[in-house]
Amino acid sequence: MPLPSFPIVRRLSPLLSLITVAVTAHVALGAARVTTSLYALSMQASAFTVGTLVALFAVFPMLLAVPMGRVIDRSGVRKPLMWGCLVASAGVAVAASVKALAALYIAAILVGTGFMAIFIATQHAVGLLVPPDQRAAGFSKLSVGFSVSAFVGPLMAGFTIDHASHSAAFIACGAFTLLAFVLANGRNLRDLPVQPPATERRHGSPLQLLRDRDLRAVYLVGILLAAAWDLFTFVTPIRGTQLGFSASTIGMILASFSAATFVVRIAMPGIARRYREWQILTGALAAATLCYGLLPFMEQPWTMALAAAGLGLALGSGQPNVLALLHGGAPAGRGAEAIAIRASIGNLSAVALPLAFGAAGAALGLFAVFWGLGAVIACGIPVAARRALRTSNSK
Repeated sequence: MPLPSFPIVRRLSPLLSLITVAVTAHVALGAARVTTSLYALSMQASAFTVGTLVALFAVFPMLLAVPMGRVIDRSGVRKPLMWGCLVASAGVAVAASVKALAALYIAAILVGTGFMAIFIATQHAVGLLVPPDQRAAGFSKLSVGFSVSAFVGPLMAGFTIDHASHSAAFIACGAFTLLAFVLANGRNLRDLPVQPPATERRHGSPLQLLRDRDLRAVYLVGILLAAAWDLFTFVTPIRGTQLGFSASTIGMILASFSAATFVVRIAMPGIARRYREWQILTGALAAATLCYGLLPFMEQPWTMALAAAGLGLALGSGQPNVLALLHGGAPAGRGAEAIAIRASIGNLSAVALPLAFGAAGAALGLFAVFWGLGAVIACGIPVAARRALRTSNSK
């Protein structure tokens, strides 16, 4: 007797294909960001210059995310995936071939813009492929993949720099972006049904989405958690260099953070059965605030790795729950645009915060950077706690 055929089974292969493309590209992004910071530091660049380079990974994604989201809503994900892979490949090629600080600025812009297209397209497609009652599990799979790539990227960058060169590390990034392009051109993604029916599409200003109180709260908490993540990758190479750590040691510290995000995301289905999304996000914000308060006192590689792992546990639990809340509250036909707004605002903070904290680090020291970011994250705790209490009372 043949087994019954379920839609989720038929869509499993495209889902895994999408995750594979995103993870492969994310390895290149993580490695490129670390390599860019360390390469600039090897050229005696200041903390402010490094902050500027890190910010450039987010400038054009900030400007282009919403238009890209609308394109994806209309035309699907495959072409944006392939376009993003090619643009990111061009960026790492520039960094590998031109040994100058100016090349790093160009590379940061191209790599960040390319991954923006991949990121929005993949998240939108996962949200549509997975049934609503399984959406958190679908995003957990994607997040687990990102945890793996976030572990591999910095580790690959650190060891390649130590045993070869910065240019070799950028070449390795290019190999991953080209592999992502080949995978995006695969058969499983050619006829991926990710567009809603034309009658379900709704057009309007992005401000209409921001006027929704619940969506605004999701955006705020998601941006705070993303800022905590991005700033950690910014300050860790600087702090590690100040303490005399090698590139491999810095890569291991960053990798311990990523390993912790992997562990918590593997455990997320069990956690989600006991706690609601807003309860998990409240705990994540509180734990991240505590970790940033303690990080300035960690001056040994193992203590920094331990603090990084604690921060990874906190931040790794955030993204699947933010995405589940966002997709659940977005209007039909505007899913990619809703994701793009989050990405755009998040990239705005990724542009502003490295510049602000880079200047603060140069003027006041990295203690001010850690504690300042912790204070910013703490501002989101009351917002999340109120909604956690409301959803708990409604159970």
